[in-house]
Amino acid sequence: MKDLDRKPITNSHWGTYWVDIEDGRVSGLEPFEADPDPSPIGQNIIGVLDDPLRITAPHVRKSWLEHGPGAHGERRGEDPFVEVSWDEVNQLIADELERVRKTHGNSAIYAGSYGWASAGRFHHAQGQLKRFLNCIGGYTKSVNTYSFAAAEVVVPHVLGDFRAFLDRMTAWESIAEACDLFVAFGGVPLKNGQITQGGTGAHVQKAGLLAAHAVGTRFVNVSPLRSDVLDEVGAEWLALRPSTDAALMLGLAHTILSEGLHDRAFLERYTVGFDRWAAYLTGESDGVAKSADWAAEITEIPADTIRDLARRMAKGRTMISVAYALTRQDHGEQPYWAGIALAAMLGQIGLPGGGVGFGYSAMNHTGLNRRQVPYAAFPQGQNPVRDYIPVARITDMLENPGGEVDYNGRRLTYPDIRLVWWAGGNPFHHHQDLNRMRKAWAKPETIIANEWCWNALARHADIVLPCTTPLERSDTAMSPKDPYLTMMDKVMEPVGEARDDHEIFRGIAARMGVEEAFTEGRSPEDWQRWLYDVSRQAAARGGVELPGFEELREAGWHRVPEPDEPTVMMKAFRDDPEGRPLKTPSGKIEIFSETIAGFGYDDCPGHPAWIEPLEWLGGATRAAPLHMISNQPKTKLHSQIDHGKVSRADRVQGREPLLMHPEDAAARGLSDGQIVRIFNGRGACFAGLRISEDIRPGVIQMATGAWYDPDGETCLHGNPNALTPDKGTSRLAQGPIAHSCLVEVEAAADVPALKITRPPMIEKRA
Repeated sequence: MKDLDRKPITNSHWGTYWVDIEDGRVSGLEPFEADPDPSPIGQNIIGVLDDPLRITAPHVRKSWLEHGPGAHGERRGEDPFVEVSWDEVNQLIADELERVRKTHGNSAIYAGSYGWASAGRFHHAQGQLKRFLNCIGGYTKSVNTYSFAAAEVVVPHVLGDFRAFLDRMTAWESIAEACDLFVAFGGVPLKNGQITQGGTGAHVQKAGLLAAHAVGTRFVNVSPLRSDVLDEVGAEWLALRPSTDAALMLGLAHTILSEGLHDRAFLERYTVGFDRWAAYLTGESDGVAKSADWAAEITEIPADTIRDLARRMAKGRTMISVAYALTRQDHGEQPYWAGIALAAMLGQIGLPGGGVGFGYSAMNHTGLNRRQVPYAAFPQGQNPVRDYIPVARITDMLENPGGEVDYNGRRLTYPDIRLVWWAGGNPFHHHQDLNRMRKAWAKPETIIANEWCWNALARHADIVLPCTTPLERSDTAMSPKDPYLTMMDKVMEPVGEARDDHEIFRGIAARMGVEEAFTEGRSPEDWQRWLYDVSRQAAARGGVELPGFEELREAGWHRVPEPDEPTVMMKAFRDDPEGRPLKTPSGKIEIFSETIAGFGYDDCPGHPAWIEPLEWLGGATRAAPLHMISNQPKTKLHSQIDHGKVSRADRVQGREPLLMHPEDAAARGLSDGQIVRIFNGRGACFAGLRISEDIRPGVIQMATGAWYDPDGETCLHGNPNALTPDKGTSRLAQGPIAHSCLVEVEAAADVPALKITRPPMIEKRA
């Protein structure tokens, strides 16, 4: 790093830290002084930057190297690797890209490459990959996210946009000022709020909750998990059956309608289609009234509790918060649509502290009062290939080249993928039914991965390119979602032969004759300065003054002042619905959508509805009587640095912990701390049991993030996606449904040793 009169600093998705260096190695991370609630996740990096799982040179799977593309794809994850030079691997990749392009076309290259890598604005792995591929003719892409795909598709039909509202959520300051009742469907899980995409300066979620509680805001936690809302706020806990949130919302809406508690004037001026939905609520359209008694049968929340909650919601200023997790269940479009419609009935959308919110504490920026600064991103260029898939349909695509799938009113054709390239993510974390995916993963002729450690993605690739970590390169963290700008200092030299993603792609671009198109003659520092200068100019046009690049480098960080007034989502629309209409066909909130109804999907009608999930406790069987919730981990971001010390410290006998109610444990003769086997018809995994009354009976909880370590159909390490179903939420959004999953649990009779904690077999050239 350049000589500076300060300590090195870095930024990550989970926080900002000052870096301690001893003998050229990272020895400690000190929390940022402006952060009142720093995350421990960053401490995972200490000790693993140069441990045995670090990838220090390019590697090629032996069968692929000896027999060529397509050789023994079923051995991915088991074959040994051969270490090769950068010169050799660059030529191998250049030749393979040319072969695929000339023989099958650029649509045969899939670069969905979904994931969270560096918080740096320049060293964004996916952006680097996609720019490179666009220089050689493009690739098949993915759309939407695993986080909230169902909402990404349905909410624009209802409100005209989704992403824009995520970035303009009603601020915690407004909630503390005006909110009487905060009803949290899916809770407000602080463990999730440790992160913000693109970098985090100061964590605000805990302070926001406590400030609202201190002035009298009452909280209701609608979740199978008591821990989904901070204990200190004394939330009322409604432990409903998982995947029944939409039914509860309908029961609340029916009570509000039948007792005349709805805001007729608001519905008339700001919405369309309420009469159509009202006919569904009352049973006029289908003969079934969606009453509190009806909802009680589905959710197992008492009918009187539902009616009482509805009346309290109508009595004062109410915020209806809908967690991201609610989209990751079968028919996950419905809770978001129903939550918006319920808030519209109360007539408080656009008012301080009220209305509807999406994912409080899903990320740190939700409810964070901040200015919107349009920072520049690394330009990716234009992708000439028009093919794409919904992100969660990768297994379907690999299994069914030429097959078709419904998506948001369109009929998509799956391309015939011959080459997959992943950089900055881990599909063996995010995807469902990993045993099925692993079989489909054997079909492409070539899989390339940019990785820094031997996780499941690297082990299931043909060509592994060792990339640097953020601490081994310089960058700038500039997230539109966070008020802090931070230099990301290079504090150590790359381990082994690791290269940053830009240098990886530059080397291959040179072999393919597109180096100038890829780099534009700029060095990485040139690009960083260019991105900062463009961002600084854009900020100035919005009235925000940023320091010069050298000034920022000298200080290490800068904070953009917050706006004068707390943000209130949809305030502009409420104040002037004619002058500031929504981007819907009607310009209003579409409680009934003629567009969606026109698609004719039997699993997503034109209004919010209850549709029985594929798997839920109402359909439990003797073979699979328990509902598994596989939520976000508290000790890591997704699967990142799963081998770090903070993540390892939360294990039970080296396995991921599983939470179970005492009644369910007793019925199975299980005891706290023992290793158990979770299983269903799709697969199995091991876990370490923790028994607690803070989970609803009949439900178990196991966080995602353990590196997939397959032994046949069983994950030895504890990845719950060995069990989750791989089906789209509906024909509308095709999102993931990991939270609609039934399983059984038993004592583990024989527990094999982990394989993922050791590097794969690596052979040296003779």
